[in-house]
Amino acid sequence: MSLQVAVVTGANKGIGLEIVRSLCRHFGQDGVVYLTARNEGRGLAAVELLQKEGHNPRFHLLDVTDQRSIDTLRDHLEKEHGGLDVLINNAGIGTPKENISLYEKSSRVMNTNFFGLLNVCRSLFPLVRSCGRIVNMASTTGSMVFRGQINDDVRNRFRQVKEEQDVADLMNEFLECCKTECNTERGWCEWSYGVGKLGVILLSKIQADRISQDDSRHGILLNSCCPGFVLTDMTSDLQDNNFGGIRVSTVEGADTPVFLALLPSKATEPNGKFLLRRKEYDFVNTDVLMQI
Repeated sequence: MSLQVAVVTGANKGIGLEIVRSLCRHFGQDGVVYLTARNEGRGLAAVELLQKEGHNPRFHLLDVTDQRSIDTLRDHLEKEHGGLDVLINNAGIGTPKENISLYEKSSRVMNTNFFGLLNVCRSLFPLVRSCGRIVNMASTTGSMVFRGQINDDVRNRFRQVKEEQDVADLMNEFLECCKTECNTERGWCEWSYGVGKLGVILLSKIQADRISQDDSRHGILLNSCCPGFVLTDMTSDLQDNNFGGIRVSTVEGADTPVFLALLPSKATEPNGKFLLRRKEYDFVNTDVLMQI
């Protein structure tokens, strides 16, 4: 049996590191797990930490905002392994704390959390083998934006997206509003993190539908998920009840993405869904309530 190959983006700390740890534990000698990070020193330090625990991840440099970096990883995976079995798009940042413009802050968030993820998908999807698993890390903040922070017109346009570019166009429209600071006037909010995660959730459904129509590869499942309100560097300055829920550990935060990454080879569902604590939620087309 050929080795299973997994890639986790943004994995040198927090939820990403815990996901790598779990995948290494699951695959053992039957798989190769790539811990990727944009900083080589921090990435190698994370690999060393896991090696001391008895795991054997491999490191590869990856900056999801740099197309050349993405393509370098793609070329390496193709040359070394001929394909990919698990892709977890975990890389993400919170809102910058610097005293810069709304547009500058929003651009940084979007370039990593949405456009970086999209570009990784476009480069690596052709390598995903039959029965592969793809997990896009999203957030219930996307539902918060959808339900309470955009107007009906923008909300309906999110409901009507059919192609990847439709979602990208909405993300770019949001950024244009940030540039001219007309967000409220045009029905948007100013919360780039939540808007970007909403984009990831809608994008994931479209991607899953498209891959399902590819007869050359069967059994690939793609989903998005929220890890919960996890204690990480990104959330360390927030109150424990910031989102009205209970803050959880990185181990608990890694549970749902790992669950989706390790769905049995014969599984047909979930696909194109958004999950929290292993439960599916369709907040775009239903009135379902979510408790983070």
